[in-house]
Amino acid sequence: MKKLFGNANGLRSTQIRRLENLYQHRTPPDEVLSFPLIAEICSISHETSRQIALLVDRSGKIISVIAGDHKSVLLPDTSDYRAPPGRLKGLRCIHTHFKDEPLTRDDLTDLALLRLDLMAAVTVSPEGFPKALHLAHVLTDPGVDTPYRVLPPKDPAHVDIDCVALIRSIEADLSAAVMHHDVDTGKERAILISVSSSTKPEAAASLRELVQLARSGGIHVIEEVMQQRRVADPRFLMGKGKLEDITILAMHKGASLLIFDQELNASQIRSITDKVALKVIDRTQLILDIFAQRAQTREGKLQVELAQLKYLLPRLVTKNTAMSRLTGGIGGRGPGETKLEINRRRARERITRIEKELHQVIKQRKLQKTRREKRGVPVISIIGYTNAGKSTLLNTLTHSHVLAESRLFATLDPTSRRIRFPKDTEVILTDTVGFIRDLPAELRVAFRATLEELERADLLVHVVDGSNRDYAAQIAAVDRIIEELDLQHIRCLIAVNKVDLLDEEGTERIIADTKGIPISAKNEQTLRPLIAEMEAAIRNIPAPGHTHYHD
Repeated sequence: MKKLFGNANGLRSTQIRRLENLYQHRTPPDEVLSFPLIAEICSISHETSRQIALLVDRSGKIISVIAGDHKSVLLPDTSDYRAPPGRLKGLRCIHTHFKDEPLTRDDLTDLALLRLDLMAAVTVSPEGFPKALHLAHVLTDPGVDTPYRVLPPKDPAHVDIDCVALIRSIEADLSAAVMHHDVDTGKERAILISVSSSTKPEAAASLRELVQLARSGGIHVIEEVMQQRRVADPRFLMGKGKLEDITILAMHKGASLLIFDQELNASQIRSITDKVALKVIDRTQLILDIFAQRAQTREGKLQVELAQLKYLLPRLVTKNTAMSRLTGGIGGRGPGETKLEINRRRARERITRIEKELHQVIKQRKLQKTRREKRGVPVISIIGYTNAGKSTLLNTLTHSHVLAESRLFATLDPTSRRIRFPKDTEVILTDTVGFIRDLPAELRVAFRATLEELERADLLVHVVDGSNRDYAAQIAAVDRIIEELDLQHIRCLIAVNKVDLLDEEGTERIIADTKGIPISAKNEQTLRPLIAEMEAAIRNIPAPGHTHYHD
């Protein structure tokens, strides 16, 4: 016998059996619910003084029986029933109401957010008989004020609606709307959401970066939504009404994913995914997903898996809608993919094992550092914001072919190359993973071994994307991470890249602003002043503990 969902406290065993016996019934697919079943749930509602709900699939099979209280009923997790672009969930909800109450705002919200085929409420008479059937379905016209249509009340014994025909008609309209937006079935389609208390320019800059991150992760961005709130909603981050608007927008534009610019805690993920029939991730998980796609070496894969597990550990509360969406596809792939459904104990055990393996990596690096110091080869580390042009600079300086793409986090695993400067100075150039504002704590911990490479540097070259209008904020973000890593004592040169994309006035302004050296990393001729500064710095390295400064 299938289990009863909802609130069974205080029900007698005979009442529970009556409810569980409902699973044995089927209703004709073209009917909302057969009249004998309507009469039975009204009778049980009357006897228990509770709302009773049924979730019915398109074949007429009852898949969930739910007991509520006198005023409401809470629907269970329906994440196994996916609603792809252009389709509804394939479930209809029929439940009881008392005191001639029609469909409530919560009923209509559930209909829209969960993309149910139909929402129905049957009112129960004081004697326990069905009185009126109230029905609603979603609307496919994005221009209307409400995302649903409420039909006139029906006689429960004579409902003149062909459910199959109605649902086919709604889905045909939905599919047409989705096709209008050129859905690429091979890509996730996302709505990006920022709910911020920052200033509008700061929030807009962060949202622009989220767009770049999403595109780097192979996601098609179909809409950006920004809401400024003095205080974030503790359950949904944004207001419940705004969440409903976004879900309707997602339905009309064929979105399959919501990406929040702010990090969501476990209860927010659970609250949002309980309300919407979409996958939900945040900025941190998107970055983790990009790292999972980029990792090539065993060390890089271990670091990504460690970060994924540390992110998911506090969110492994229950196997609920949030976790089932959180661990599927975007944000749940890569080296740690098979580990993301394990329980907390096994997650901690795996974290311990990975940390031990990474500790061995650190020890090996220290040995390499010792050997290098014996040979007296200085190390220059190229640092900077993600997509600033670090790998391109390394390639041009060393005539090598490290992956260099115009997307965030194209380089994940550190790369080292030897180079001989004009005055016969030999150095090792190291390209590092790109920095980003609000770098997730899980990534910072996981990539400790990689970032500790910077401690071995004799000189840092901070590459800045001069063509990015947010360059000042990006410099500040890199400087913050350098301070957190306690590397201020290492001398740092600023190289302002992509000046070929600026006019003369713009270049002069940024150079005056940053005290940097203008370069175009793709053009070797523009690198001569930088090479001269690098060689001069290496030949006259300040003593340890010298104050950090930008040249």
